Amino acid sequence: MRNSPNSKLRAVFHLTEELDCRGDFSCLPETDTHHLTGDIKRVYALLAREWFTYMKYNKKNYPCLFSLAMRTNPFDTESTPIVY
Repeated sequence: MRNSPNSKLRAVFHLTEELDCRGDFSCLPETDTHHLTGDIKRVYALLAREWFTYMKYNKKNYPCLFSLAMRTNPFDTESTPIVY
């Protein structure tokens, strides 16, 4: 199952292992950079979807947590935890 919790974890673990195996990212060949870019995009998309699902759950069940999460939204560069 492609989007199962296990496949998400495997994608994250794969990426961390790939990154841990490399010492200096500045001298990687283009092919390796392209490979890592694909891994990063895959993990980012999986985690973003998971975050949105979590926000939907919080909005319904924990409005205070949802409010804080919206104020510290990782997709909003101007977000702030301060309540105005």
